[in-house]
Amino acid sequence: MASMLDGCTPWPEEFVDRYWAAGHWRGNTLDNLLRGWALQYGPRTALVHGDTRLTYANLNRRVDRVAAGFRLRGLRPGQRVVVQLPSVPEFVVTAFALMRAGAVPVFCPLSLRTSEVAPLVRVTQAVGYVGPSTYQGFDHTAMAADIAARWPFLRRVFTLEAPGAASPYGGLTTDPSGCQYSPLGSIDSPPEPALAQSADQVAFFLLSGEALHLVPRTHNDYAYQARAAAESVALTENDVYLAALPAESPFAFGCPGIVGTLSVGGTVVLPESAEPDACLPLIAGEGVTLTSVTPAVARRWLDASAVSRADVSSLRLVQICDAAPHPHEATDERIRLAWGCEPQQVLGTAEGPLTFAGRPLSPDDELRIVDVDGEDVAGDVPGELLARGPYIPRGYYRAPDHNARTFTPDGYFRTGHLARHTPDGDLVVTGRIEDAR
Repeated sequence: MASMLDGCTPWPEEFVDRYWAAGHWRGNTLDNLLRGWALQYGPRTALVHGDTRLTYANLNRRVDRVAAGFRLRGLRPGQRVVVQLPSVPEFVVTAFALMRAGAVPVFCPLSLRTSEVAPLVRVTQAVGYVGPSTYQGFDHTAMAADIAARWPFLRRVFTLEAPGAASPYGGLTTDPSGCQYSPLGSIDSPPEPALAQSADQVAFFLLSGEALHLVPRTHNDYAYQARAAAESVALTENDVYLAALPAESPFAFGCPGIVGTLSVGGTVVLPESAEPDACLPLIAGEGVTLTSVTPAVARRWLDASAVSRADVSSLRLVQICDAAPHPHEATDERIRLAWGCEPQQVLGTAEGPLTFAGRPLSPDDELRIVDVDGEDVAGDVPGELLARGPYIPRGYYRAPDHNARTFTPDGYFRTGHLARHTPDGDLVVTGRIEDAR
């Protein structure tokens, strides 16, 4: 296996061989997979956002040109770039373009501010930042400038301007500290020959939901996750996925989410927000068949649709996604009765494992339920859920002390969830360990 970035924990060779032999890992980078999807589904609609509609061919062409533009601006393979964008086509283009340029996106929730973003820049030694100029009253460019003044490796800021807004950077500008600022829309250059890249390498970083720890995801493991998730919900090119949750979130990006939908030639719809007034009209207007929402979002949609009598008849599956378990039986039944479609409980985090309706995503997921001494418990006795598998990383990035506490010596991830098995083999997660203390 090719070496990963310094600070990442690779899978042991015996597991690498096992996952390759099983066909889970196939050696394609995510950006190269997009090339294939563009060839296969070229004229089909890949992304929808407001009045913007991008075909697969246009999406891939745009990724090619932005990747070349990033390289022209000085980004080099292996360098990290913090990406903090709303759910817009530019997020998808930027993510794939950075990967195509060999850089490593660090996906950062839009809600985070300087106190959280600065440590991410520091630990990754990010050389770039991509974010809105301003968004909902917050000045992201000023935040980036503040962080760049602290950490001299951050020297490139790419700003997404609001539609119709005049960019304060007519072109490339440089501040007194040497940090360069460019409007994201200006990053456009003739495509260059494809880089030779290994699918064993880190494709991007996700942020752990529990703390500011970075989860490295390789091309091999994430391509497998998205593909397997798409297969598990029988996703086809006729499906329309509404990415109601933030695009950078683990559920919206690849469970099956954006990547899984693109892998089968379906259409991804990016709403302005997860609120009912933004999403319910899109379900009818775009013929949405599948979406992923949190329990709270599902309940808001149910309440709103009961009043508005919104047409949601195109929906066939609503994933109720949660990083921590709660009883959702009442919400499930409301979805069945009000919308006439099937709810699916999905449990997962950026680290894994993923379970769909109580079943693990992969046949090679290894799950253990252990007591406080780390011994396996029998039958349906509850205990802590441990997991390892072909899409479950073996450690956080540059966090050796935390890894020693969070991963067992033989590579199982301590999820912190209390779980048990039902007599028919389903996994039931009942709470968090700290909540039980």
